[in-house]
Amino acid sequence: MSPDTPTVSQLSHVISQSAAPAFLLGALAAFISVLISRLNRIIDRTILLNGIADEDTGRSRLKMDLPRLMRRAAMLNRAIFWAVTGSIAVTVLVMVAFASAFLEIRHEHGVAILFMVALAAFGVALVDFAREVRIALGELDHFA
Repeated sequence: MSPDTPTVSQLSHVISQSAAPAFLLGALAAFISVLISRLNRIIDRTILLNGIADEDTGRSRLKMDLPRLMRRAAMLNRAIFWAVTGSIAVTVLVMVAFASAFLEIRHEHGVAILFMVALAAFGVALVDFAREVRIALGELDHFA
């Protein structure tokens, strides 16, 4: 037996409840874009530094910056992972909300758990981002 089609008022209620997660998903997408942009700059800088010949005594000292760049890249990779994890949790949250409305089942506990997972993942991503920014600003490139 298939469930009855939800009414317009049920769907509008689910859509209104999905507004906050949709904004969170947009914020996570913008945050991921910032993280990827920073990671690309680190990769470009690493490629540039690795291209310096060891015999070039005037510029080979710039390679001393590579370990710091590797630490920053690792933190950004973790931040991207957690931001994507949060985005997946938000996406599943919205899907569960609509599916539960369609199937007329209670979803409050599942949605609350998914929202907390998404916020926790976002928080971890922000902490990794803050640590990366601290390294970037705290240990300025004195060799450039």
